[in-house]
Amino acid sequence: MARYELRIPKLGESVIEATLTAWLKEIGDTILADEGIFEVATDKVDTEIPCEVSGVLIEKRVQVDEVAKIGQIVGIVETDASDVPVKKVEKESPQPIIEAKQPDEVPIVIPEITNPIPSEKVSITSTEDRYYSPLVKSIAEKEGIMPTELDTIIGTGLNQRVTKDDILTYVQNRGQKYTQPTKGSIENTNIAKNPVTLGDEIIPMDRMGKLIADHMIMSKQTSAHVQSFIEIDVTKMVQWRDKNKDAFQEKTGEKLTYTPILMLAVAQTIIDYPMVNISVEGTNIIKKKHINLGMATALPNGNLIVPVIKKAEELNLLGMAKAVNRLADLARNNKLSPDDIQGGTYTVTNVGSFGSITGTPIINQPQVAILALGAIRKMPSVIETPHGDYIGIRNKMIVAHSYDHRVINGALGGQFILRLKEIIENFDESQTYS
Repeated sequence: MARYELRIPKLGESVIEATLTAWLKEIGDTILADEGIFEVATDKVDTEIPCEVSGVLIEKRVQVDEVAKIGQIVGIVETDASDVPVKKVEKESPQPIIEAKQPDEVPIVIPEITNPIPSEKVSITSTEDRYYSPLVKSIAEKEGIMPTELDTIIGTGLNQRVTKDDILTYVQNRGQKYTQPTKGSIENTNIAKNPVTLGDEIIPMDRMGKLIADHMIMSKQTSAHVQSFIEIDVTKMVQWRDKNKDAFQEKTGEKLTYTPILMLAVAQTIIDYPMVNISVEGTNIIKKKHINLGMATALPNGNLIVPVIKKAEELNLLGMAKAVNRLADLARNNKLSPDDIQGGTYTVTNVGSFGSITGTPIINQPQVAILALGAIRKMPSVIETPHGDYIGIRNKMIVAHSYDHRVINGALGGQFILRLKEIIENFDESQTYS
């Protein structure tokens, strides 16, 4: 009999630890190859981890709700397999206190702070009510955060656990006028303003809801949001799609919605205006090599996730349709991988799918802009011709562009959607998709 080591697999470029949220098998249970054996959660995604061999689970080294590092052994499976895969994990070394490097990005170094670091190292320990992962402890000790100060940080992780992002956000704002709410302030503030009465129902936020809420607040605090709006005549695009959608699906096997056509137009616009495809690190602007389009997608439980279409500038209509359909299907079935939702450089959200004519979306950090596509509506419109003007029925869509005014001024923000309007309104109705 051989012993197979269950380990936390790599879960994305910037992920260095994960919380084991559930064991799907008990000690003594039989497990089949590729069958799910435990579940993990990170600040980015929840996922089920399969076992690579068939056998019997004989040991659990990490319990539910405990944090484990990538590559750490969490359990042992006894197997008859003669060729048990061996996973080599490099010897762990102390982690530098920087954000893990994303592709084509520079590392994010924690800003210097004025708070003096104590001359004597203060030991930070977890308690029954307050657990701190080794990474969080390391950051706290490195930055001179005392245990009493650490206890004031609001945790957005499982069971209100303080995550890496929580403590890095705290360090970034430390010493400024901004103060983080005290523990329980969200709930207490709401209850104080709206007392709970008989018959009211209190619904706790789920884990992802808390993460989204925290991320949205952080984005508003980070970026100076400005919006520009424009109305686009999409009649040519609508007519071409209606004429070709059945043949497109029959020939390619892919469903043709408006989304890939519009995503392709957005990618073409970014090529013309690359300074919206950037991020900000301190006083530096990072201009991205590739256009990785985030596609905001509603999940079955009502939460939102943003899968990413990588290297969108290299795709044609068929390639874009394949990418859009694949990610949308994975999102609907809760099967997105960590890699599917990382590395976005610009985001598009389709508020029109819910009937909204427009919206003012919040920027998806660390990006600097986001585009909201409104509902396509038939509208009476003045049509200019050499023989005079007349009223006709046209398909119209309002587009809203939210951008970070620290690095994108009103001229660039407006010119971007004006160029998008030109591309869509001059849609080539004679084009083919082969």
